Amino acid sequence: MPGLLNEVHTESNVIAAMRDGVLLASDVYRPAEAGAPIDAAFPVLLQRTPYSKTRPDLVQEAMFFTSHGYVTVVQDCRARYESEGEFTKYIDEGEDGFDTLAWLAQQPWHGGKVGTYGLSYSAHTQAAAACLNPPNLGCMWLDSGGFSNAFLNACRNGGAFELRQLTWAYKEAVESRKANALPKTVKAALEAQDIFGWFNRLPWKKGHSPLQWTPDYEDYLLDIWTRENFDNYWKQIGLCAEEYYDVFSDVPQVHMSAWYDPYSRTATDNFLALSSAKKGPVTLLMGPWTHGARTLTHSGNVDFGEQATIDNNLAEDFNHLRLRFFDRWLKDEQNGLEDDAPVKLFVMGGGSGRTNSQQRLDHGGRWRNEDEWPLARAVETPFYLHPGGGLSTQLPESPSSPDEYLFDPNNPVPTVGGNISSGQPVMAAGGFDQRESEEFVGSKQPYLPLASRPDVLAFQTELLAEDTEITGPVSVQLWISSSAVDTDFTAKLIDVYPPSEDYPEGYALNLTDGILRVKF
Repeated sequence: MPGLLNEVHTESNVIAAMRDGVLLASDVYRPAEAGAPIDAAFPVLLQRTPYSKTRPDLVQEAMFFTSHGYVTVVQDCRARYESEGEFTKYIDEGEDGFDTLAWLAQQPWHGGKVGTYGLSYSAHTQAAAACLNPPNLGCMWLDSGGFSNAFLNACRNGGAFELRQLTWAYKEAVESRKANALPKTVKAALEAQDIFGWFNRLPWKKGHSPLQWTPDYEDYLLDIWTRENFDNYWKQIGLCAEEYYDVFSDVPQVHMSAWYDPYSRTATDNFLALSSAKKGPVTLLMGPWTHGARTLTHSGNVDFGEQATIDNNLAEDFNHLRLRFFDRWLKDEQNGLEDDAPVKLFVMGGGSGRTNSQQRLDHGGRWRNEDEWPLARAVETPFYLHPGGGLSTQLPESPSSPDEYLFDPNNPVPTVGGNISSGQPVMAAGGFDQRESEEFVGSKQPYLPLASRPDVLAFQTELLAEDTEITGPVSVQLWISSSAVDTDFTAKLIDVYPPSEDYPEGYALNLTDGILRVKF
């Protein structure tokens, strides 16, 4: 067959039966000639999504891959859009993915192996299926998802519930099939909810939330909100790949995410475990972006320069980057992929520190190839908290009294950027100057730096005498006591730009952060 095919034949709503009889709908894109699909077998690519198989960007991807000699299948997940069943977020994706792969193997155009791809939830579906080790899975490109442990670093973080799950549930409820079946006045009431106002009335309760007209979404949200213990629920396929690493599919796989993506730790944890346990090859790709925004040079209010994108840096574009991977492992093309470094990282920093033409901080950065993660040459360097807010590699000279603060849960510290997705319009992802602003919920005038709040303890080094790179896992050890029954402690690593002409008060750029609910 020619390398590039000009025609694509699309068959919509092709039905596959799952083991429980539920019927899932797929759109099948096949190479074509003279208006008809070519009667031949091709390697197959599969994406499973809860966000509509007809979404324009998914259609564009499918057309691209099919024009390069693949049959591409895009499937609506259970109970989403054209597929039957009841939607239980994450839980059914393992068996449904396995059964879909088995169905593909029975099709006359199936060429032997299937590659899977997709962003976010579509990456979760891939990892869930891989936990069952389906026999005809050939390779995977897990893009910003594939829960290593949803309790520790996704739905919950260090045991604390991630509030972006609220905005996700509300937005999906508004667009759901059941919402569209509501009377017009009720649907209008659902759409008109003041989501900002609801965030000031936490916690939500059954019948007293913006989801009250879509009880299935409300029940799901309140269920995971109140599941505070790491029990068997959180160890299920679809939520915790690390419980299934021993049987996880041993196929070529890319784990891709970004420093301001909520699944950065998912990608690095999965890569670290699977690259040592599997023949693979298993590779890691980490950019500087927010969730799925790899065509942008900025994250939040911080710009990393023209090198930050995949386009024209790692490949012609993201589709061509993935095409090379699939061509190697599904078509056996000898394209030199094995000679690539197993780890590609975007190292942030090195910019001018000025405001660029888009009024963003020029933070800079560059791509770098590595042989492993964490880096073997990295030196673990402890920094110690000092009385008065100092931070140094030197131990304090003498014991000191503890630092104390008063925390009021009714006046929480606003979330200003970070590795968030699905948070709009309440939360924004990426790098920002760590000060309150009208765009961040919970902020109050006069919009002061977060470090000036009485419930925030800030520890800062002296001005660095030379460039310093911090690449690798970051951890904080605290010795604590609290008068509360339970307490959340958070820590945030900040790159502090000193005052300048562009930033007279300096710029405190968030690099990474974490949280721990003490009872965990």
